Amino acid sequence: MKFIKHLLLLVAFCLVSSSAFAHSALCDCFDNGDNTITCEGGFSDGSSAAGVAMTVKDGGGAVIQEGKMDANSEFTFPKPEGAYSVTFDAGEGHGVVIKGENIVQ
Repeated sequence: MKFIKHLLLLVAFCLVSSSAFAHSALCDCFDNGDNTITCEGGFSDGSSAAGVAMTVKDGGGAVIQEGKMDANSEFTFPKPEGAYSVTFDAGEGHGVVIKGENIVQ
C-alpha cells in the first residue's frame, strides 16, 4: 500500500511539474511608417524567440517572404501591397498568425 501511495505521489508530481514548463508563443507586429513591418516575438516564460521561423503570405496564401527572428527576437520585412498575413511558427502548438489588416503604426 505504501508503494502505491509513493507511486501516485510521483506521478502527480511529474504531471504538475511538466505543466509548469509549458509556455505560450507571443508575437506582435507593427507598421514602422516607412513601408516596413516589424514583428517581435517571445514566449510567456520569458524565453527568446531568436531563430523562430517567420512566413509572410499574400491574401491568396502564397508565400512572399520567409525568414527567422533575429537575436533580438525581431523580424522586419517590406510591407506587402494588399492583403497579407504573418506567421510566427515555433513548432506544434506554438504558432501565431497575424493578419495584415490588424498591423498598425
